[in-house]
Amino acid sequence: MLNSSLTGFMGCNASYEEAEIVLFGAPFDSTASFRPGTRFASRAMREASFGLETYSPYLDADLEDRAVFDAGDPELCIGDSALALGEIGRVSRQIFSDGKLPVLLGGEHLVTLGVVREAVKKYADLHIIHFDAHTDLREDYLGARLSHATVLRRCWELLGDGRIHQFGIRSGLKAEFEWSKDHTFLHRFGFEGLEQTVRSLSGQPVYLTVDLDVMDPSVFPGTGTPEPGGVTFLELMTAVRTVAQGCNLIGADLVELSPALDQSGVSTIVACKLLRELLLELPHQKKNNI
Repeated sequence: MLNSSLTGFMGCNASYEEAEIVLFGAPFDSTASFRPGTRFASRAMREASFGLETYSPYLDADLEDRAVFDAGDPELCIGDSALALGEIGRVSRQIFSDGKLPVLLGGEHLVTLGVVREAVKKYADLHIIHFDAHTDLREDYLGARLSHATVLRRCWELLGDGRIHQFGIRSGLKAEFEWSKDHTFLHRFGFEGLEQTVRSLSGQPVYLTVDLDVMDPSVFPGTGTPEPGGVTFLELMTAVRTVAQGCNLIGADLVELSPALDQSGVSTIVACKLLRELLLELPHQKKNNI
């Protein structure tokens, strides 16, 4: 059984036994290719979350009424990507084996691979819905096969063709965009086609990975590789709700917040609010009624 976080995300104070959703962080940013700092995101989000209400007027729902457990952050080897992914996998494996749904807070985007490696063992027909500014489909980055720039390519190696659905993409090598034509479903710039994708995946297990730099830097400057031309917060929130309501979600993550790069703290609050809405949309039973 996992231990609870001493300073958990607001409203996520259920016991591990009663919770259906388990939140945990992955403080890792060793492969950041431009500006590091995402290792501090999960801690910053927990602290900042207490500046928000647990109640969502968008959903007329309150995290206080939900059974969500915050397991805190495992201790990760910052200098070794393989070891860090192994520890993320260990935590994910326990959550899956206990019949619960993991929600991961990055960290850089590479941390997604640690969860997906375990998810595909349980769900052989897994699909990934991927919101991001970047393709993340490189074979390697400066010789490294484990990188936040290669994470979806590594996931493709586990899932195969036609199982990764990418939205919001507006940056990457020409070779990545060309490669995607035969291997993934890549939607440029926004969420056009998302509702159709969700309908096509009805009943199938889906993992949602959200790189927060899918948002425009005017909304979300606190990220290591900002890309102009992104979506708004409300557009992203609506897209997350569309996936959560229409898909059989078996796990999710939010990654690539770098709190120190936005001294106003607004980017951290944006991430917190998106997490609140995601947690409220995921399947739940009320506390003490499991």
